[in-house]
Amino acid sequence: MPRKPSAPEMAGLRLRLMAGAAVMALTALGLPAVAQEAPTPPVQAGTDGLSEGAVYVDATAVSREDDVITAHGTSDRRALGRFRNTTLRAERFTYAIGPGIATADGQVEFTDDQGTTVYASHLELDSDLKSGVAVDFATRFSTGASLMAATAVRRSENVNELNYAIFTPCPICDAEGNPQEPSISIQAENVVQDEGLRAILYRNAVFRVGGVPVFYLPYFAHPDPTVERASGFLVPTPSYDEGRGISLEVPYLQVVSPSEDWLISPQFNTRVAPFLNLQWRRRFGDGTIVVRGGGTYERSFGDFDLDGDGDAESNVSFGDRTARSYLLAHGRFDPAGPWRWGFTAERTSDKTLFDRYDVRQPYQDNGLYYGDQRRLISQVYLEHQTPRSYVSVAAFTLQSLRVAQFDPVTPALNVFETEGSLPVVAPLIEARWEPDGPVFGGRLRLKGSAVSLYREDYVGGPVLRPEIIPTGSTLGLPGVDSRRVSGQLEWRRTLISPMGIRWEPFVDARADIYSVGDLPPMMGLDEEAISRGRATAGVDISYPLIRQMGPGADLILEPMAQLSISTNPDLDPRVPIEDSQAVELDESSLFRVDRFPGYDLYEGGARFTAGARATLRWDNGRQASLFVGRSFRDAQEDAYLVPLPDDPANLYDPSGLGAETSDWVVQGSFSPSDRIRGWGHATIDSAGEIRRAEAALDGRWGRRNLASVSYIIDRSNPLEGPNNRNYEFVQLAGQQFIYGNWGVAVTGIADLERDLITRSEVGLLFDDDCFRFELGWRRDNTQVRPTGPSEGLYVRLNLATFGGTGY
Repeated sequence: MPRKPSAPEMAGLRLRLMAGAAVMALTALGLPAVAQEAPTPPVQAGTDGLSEGAVYVDATAVSREDDVITAHGTSDRRALGRFRNTTLRAERFTYAIGPGIATADGQVEFTDDQGTTVYASHLELDSDLKSGVAVDFATRFSTGASLMAATAVRRSENVNELNYAIFTPCPICDAEGNPQEPSISIQAENVVQDEGLRAILYRNAVFRVGGVPVFYLPYFAHPDPTVERASGFLVPTPSYDEGRGISLEVPYLQVVSPSEDWLISPQFNTRVAPFLNLQWRRRFGDGTIVVRGGGTYERSFGDFDLDGDGDAESNVSFGDRTARSYLLAHGRFDPAGPWRWGFTAERTSDKTLFDRYDVRQPYQDNGLYYGDQRRLISQVYLEHQTPRSYVSVAAFTLQSLRVAQFDPVTPALNVFETEGSLPVVAPLIEARWEPDGPVFGGRLRLKGSAVSLYREDYVGGPVLRPEIIPTGSTLGLPGVDSRRVSGQLEWRRTLISPMGIRWEPFVDARADIYSVGDLPPMMGLDEEAISRGRATAGVDISYPLIRQMGPGADLILEPMAQLSISTNPDLDPRVPIEDSQAVELDESSLFRVDRFPGYDLYEGGARFTAGARATLRWDNGRQASLFVGRSFRDAQEDAYLVPLPDDPANLYDPSGLGAETSDWVVQGSFSPSDRIRGWGHATIDSAGEIRRAEAALDGRWGRRNLASVSYIIDRSNPLEGPNNRNYEFVQLAGQQFIYGNWGVAVTGIADLERDLITRSEVGLLFDDDCFRFELGWRRDNTQVRPTGPSEGLYVRLNLATFGGTGY
């Protein structure tokens, strides 16, 4: 049996049996520890401190007979030899100077100049290390995988052959270094590692789980674990959907070159036609391109009212058989110098294609700009950045997959947001510049922005202001187009008084020019050119105070305030509100000069903002903090009011900034230990009602048990109705191990607004350091799915070295 090395000895090893340079000829040795150099010519020292031709031997006894050097050690103190950046340890080894052949016996450990280490009870090396023999061979890869064999022979420079071998990606020793049965392993009569093919080939392979044989293959192969990527099948993904039936996705990776590969992943379904997913990736010298796509030729399927009686039949096919596909591509290039550029191309033929076929992660942020959830963005952009300046030029279009109106009979008849209601943005230019050095003792920043938006379909509020929204029918009206050019100057200086009070005076000046076309004609409006400007001066003040609360604990109190005075904001009602609709008041945004995002809305008049933060720190990194703040203005601003979606004649303020007193902002976090962490944020109106809130709590216990819970609520719309977009969700995820590596995993999302659990999973879990398996029950009850609620078994499998199902 091979000696089983401890985990520290095996760290960072690879499969190669022998590698490195040939052993140099030894000079005469007469002492147990000798270091000699060739007298001529003088040579440079190697990385091991020995010059070329020098040898170091440390052993209990060393002898030489003719050209053969013999070193002896003991089981507790093995003989050590170092030569040409390689190391050999054994209870006994010999080296023949002439032919350069070395043999070693007893707890042999050989490390080459690349750091590769192998273990054996008997080892033979030839002069150039292109062939060799090992008995009771064992080694470990850098990935943690281990390989052991009764005998190992290096047939050539690229081929190693092992007999009666065992391979496992799992640890073979526990945390205390004691031997343990690996969770999964492959035992084979013969194993060949072909470094040219970058693969490990097995003959008569037996797969074992927990030491129990479960599967046999006469031949089997997988990539060398030291290879980052290799062609071959990946772990398949089984799933079940009431519309598709039983599905099995079988991915195949085709590696074209070290910088290019294809992922071909067909999905086979029992109730509908197969769906083919493809992915192409290519790395260039200065960038990367990734293209995903997929398609099928099939009818629509899901819940549908075929006979028109008002009741939907479950999971039926309807409509014409046609091609259905998607494209998700992105690229980014960053050549040397200040310029970089990129693109995204995202489109799908069907609004629910991703839902029908469970396409993974279709909504990703891969460009300079990104779409919201269930919106795809296609863009091209160019950036120029230096330490003092930044310029970006972009253009993009959007495709919406959002439901605008849910059908009460079947999700297949949901009305979706149209692309014509979303703008085409071309171009969008952003720029900023700072001088090199202070100006009047402070930092000066100049900013510029320009944008042109084109919309095909008419959209009323909140894009159009209430004053110009027609009261009658808007059918057939064109979408409003707008163009804007803005310039802004910001100056800020920081002063700290002898008492520690921080003063930051600031000045902000801004000018905008708008050109607005296709305004509603019945309002007597035509294409308009609109100019406006605003100047602001103010000061930020903060006074951090700290007090020791005991050994290793302190309390920091930081009151802060801002006073700003601006000219009249002159918010012309003809200006569409495109980029300032979503306002998130929090600790950072409360003290900004403009708390609205974008340029279309800004604030004016006199404003006073006050807040305070308290932070308690104790016991080396544990802490809790709380912030409370609010803003006051000299007069109410009615320009922030928008029509109620279900009662357009009445207005409301979704921002919380329109009244003379803003919403309260409350924000806190705590981490009482390295295993518990939580945070929360809320905006509360003057009546004490929560407008928006969000909170989360994460916890860990034991070695692998964990759970997280989050809560989010939006009550900004005060009127109930079908167009009300208020929401309230709770999300839970966790895993608890019950016995050894066995446990349960739970995830769920509850829609408290509709009193509905939208998604849930409960599963049995097995997980150790190299193997994770989940078997459970999943239900999807989202209203967007054309098949209605979907439920069934799910299987997830992740294997170290071999990969996972990619869920």
